[in-house]
Amino acid sequence: MARIVYAMLMSLDGYIAGPDGDIALPVPEGELHRHFNDMMRQTSFALCGRRMYEVMRFWDSPDREIDATEVELDFAHAWRETPKIVFSTALRDVGPNARLVNGDVENVVRSLKSEADGQITVAGADLAAHLARSGLIDEYRLYMHPVVLGGGKPYFQSGLSLALKPLGTESLSQGVTLLRYAPAG
Repeated sequence: MARIVYAMLMSLDGYIAGPDGDIALPVPEGELHRHFNDMMRQTSFALCGRRMYEVMRFWDSPDREIDATEVELDFAHAWRETPKIVFSTALRDVGPNARLVNGDVENVVRSLKSEADGQITVAGADLAAHLARSGLIDEYRLYMHPVVLGGGKPYFQSGLSLALKPLGTESLSQGVTLLRYAPAG
């Protein structure tokens, strides 16, 4: 059975995107980028909500490789190789190695979790909140970046109530601290 991990880079005040929905956090560089590259390579399936998928589609473009660094090329390759399931009622099609689902999120994810092995990652706060309410997330990884955004899209959706137990912390480059938690119950 696979483990589902919700992992996002976030500000100290708890936001994954700025007030205008833009990615207002500093871009991962070198060592931190390699950490995320490794995580993508360990991912059996990536679950994405529409907005996060649209942001990440950036890595599908061969044009992206023209001026890309080695670490960016490595991530693009890992992203393209990882099967993705995109949950959206607004999208009509998705890119390569991606499947669009506009139906029963909970049943699709439960089935995938029982049939797959390894790690399934979740990207997107709304999708993660839905899965958390269904008890489907096995681990929360909060990558705390030492910046304050003052508002925006929170890592944890408003109204979501969870009891968590700590699994550990890790200091990463760019001043980022990884905080890992699992559901307490």
